[in-house]
Amino acid sequence: MPADVAIYTTPWCPYCHRAKALLSRKNVRFEEIDVDTRPDLRSWLSQATGQRTVPQVFINNRPVGGFTDVSALEQRGELDTLLGEAPPPDLPPLPR
Repeated sequence: MPADVAIYTTPWCPYCHRAKALLSRKNVRFEEIDVDTRPDLRSWLSQATGQRTVPQVFINNRPVGGFTDVSALEQRGELDTLLGEAPPPDLPPLPR
């Protein structure tokens, strides 16, 4: 079973589009969560990741960063390993 992937985005963010394109090219199914009008989710993201920017990608509920971070994982050959890990059976849902 592939990893559970979620990406927090805004519609106007070019790095969000790049992150989604990278994941799509890899045939990764992901849930996109729009935070454009959700200050509650933005606040949660800041607390959960230490970052105030989007996109923020989570693999099996673990924050892996934004587009630059995910792209670096891909360049180092580490992204496929993370994406190939099955989610734990008791994985709680992320805020949506």
